[in-house]
Amino acid sequence: MRWLIPLALSLAIAGCDRSQIEAVNLSNEGDQAQKGGDLEGAIAKYEEGARLDADNHRIHYRLVKAYRKKENWEKVVEFATKAEKADEKLNSKKTFAPYYFEHGYALSKLAGSGKGKWADAKQPLETAVQIDPNLSDAYFELAEVLLRVDDEKGALENYTKAVERQPSNTSLYPSLADLYLRLQMVDAAEQVLKEGLSFAKESDKHLFELRAFLGMVYARKGDNNASLREFEAAKKACGACEEHREAYFYLGSALAGVTARKNEAINELNRFQKLACSGSLAKKFGDQCSQARDLVSRLGGQLQ
Repeated sequence: MRWLIPLALSLAIAGCDRSQIEAVNLSNEGDQAQKGGDLEGAIAKYEEGARLDADNHRIHYRLVKAYRKKENWEKVVEFATKAEKADEKLNSKKTFAPYYFEHGYALSKLAGSGKGKWADAKQPLETAVQIDPNLSDAYFELAEVLLRVDDEKGALENYTKAVERQPSNTSLYPSLADLYLRLQMVDAAEQVLKEGLSFAKESDKHLFELRAFLGMVYARKGDNNASLREFEAAKKACGACEEHREAYFYLGSALAGVTARKNEAINELNRFQKLACSGSLAKKFGDQCSQARDLVSRLGGQLQ
């Protein structure tokens, strides 16, 4: 009878089905391991599932997300590539933009650590926004990549697209404003920062950057009072400023232009010297440390 399937083929199909089912079960076990805080255990389950069913793109993507948490960018690239191929094999086209975003993001991380080329991250990020034109994170990361391959026009376009698609995300505005400042487009930078501030709440963790960049804008415009006001607001926004030690430099530099507040300026600059100009941070803040020393000397103070 024609409808009977040969035994060997029947067993092969059953075996394939069992492998797929077992792969899904292992993936679910991996999810439970993650919920319990066992990331390594989750990865082991996902990898076993991926071996059983190499065409399950969702399991590969779970490995992408797990290895992202470990900041193992080589593994993220490996499994993002597998997820892309499995997805395209199943759907006969590229359908999941996050796979390409994670791929490009990992390549940019490798490039930033000297383990890859910035240009390599461009294509997967471009693919991500082609699949999903509303993926703000992909536009932003593509802008970061283009900036590092000296395509300032492309970077400007993609930073702008990122902001347009997620205007309430205050983390997107400082990079766009910074690029406008580099391009000497000061009015555009001011407009961008004011727009970002319209979405920022008092507790917003990006408030420091928005205020600090706006202080730079007013300094460029020669409006010292407005510049000082923004740098004071920036320092207030970062509290103890553990992550933004440059706040003391910005405020001290602005205060240096106010004769009546000379001692405050010296104190802020000395605090910056103490917190940022020694050890591993000295290289990061090298130029600002040199400027701070010059300003303290010019103001008649002494470094402490």
